[in-house]
Amino acid sequence: MRASWRWAGARSIGTSHIKTGTPCQDYACAKEFLTHDGPVMAAVVSDGAGSASHAEIGSKTVCFAFLKACRSFLARSPLSSLTEEDVWDWMDAIREAINTKAKTMDARPRDFAATLVAVLVAPDSAVAVHVGDGAIALKRSGIDEWEVPSWPFQGEYASTTSFVTDDPQPRLVVSFVEGTVEEFAVFSDGIERLVLDHVSKTPHHPFFNRMLAPLKASRVLSRDPDLSAALENYLESAAVCERTDDDKSLVLGLRI
Repeated sequence: MRASWRWAGARSIGTSHIKTGTPCQDYACAKEFLTHDGPVMAAVVSDGAGSASHAEIGSKTVCFAFLKACRSFLARSPLSSLTEEDVWDWMDAIREAINTKAKTMDARPRDFAATLVAVLVAPDSAVAVHVGDGAIALKRSGIDEWEVPSWPFQGEYASTTSFVTDDPQPRLVVSFVEGTVEEFAVFSDGIERLVLDHVSKTPHHPFFNRMLAPLKASRVLSRDPDLSAALENYLESAAVCERTDDDKSLVLGLRI
């Protein structure tokens, strides 16, 4: 079965992390699953909590465990049958993966605290899965404007949010999107202020249109390594770092 998506993705360490000598705590993954019911594109971004001692391991574990849960589900069921209860089962699996990692490192699960923002796109529907901040922007066929199915969660205090490891359970938002999604962007909170208007709760349409333009011009199937490298350079540029000192992750996808 021929690939039906082209994507690029990158992450970049924040200047504040460079100053303090801490690693990049973001992680991002994308994969196209070729199922019996058609291709399903999945992209996930996780941002490790700044207060968590193993945040960078937590975000990577969240991303890998999420894609593993997706693969297991799609091997036996179409995305159209996915329910919120199924996604809660995925959360349990992700949390168990973190618990296992914590035991091997003689640490606590909260030491691996991380967010999760992900999208799965089938031919005629999509599902957004969201814990914490960061967000997804998507554009459906026949609609010119970008949409954000779930807004970043901000906690009671400034710079606080929800994490997959929250006890007794995370603040999970599952959004079911009808119709054909043609383009998407998944990103961590490091670039929220650049791409979202928190007052009107709308995405910055010109940004996403501009960022997807190179993918439309590309002829590469699946992941475009050159555009991924260019995206990393953009995230590391002075124009971006002057506006945010946090880690930044961005995955862009285009149906082809």
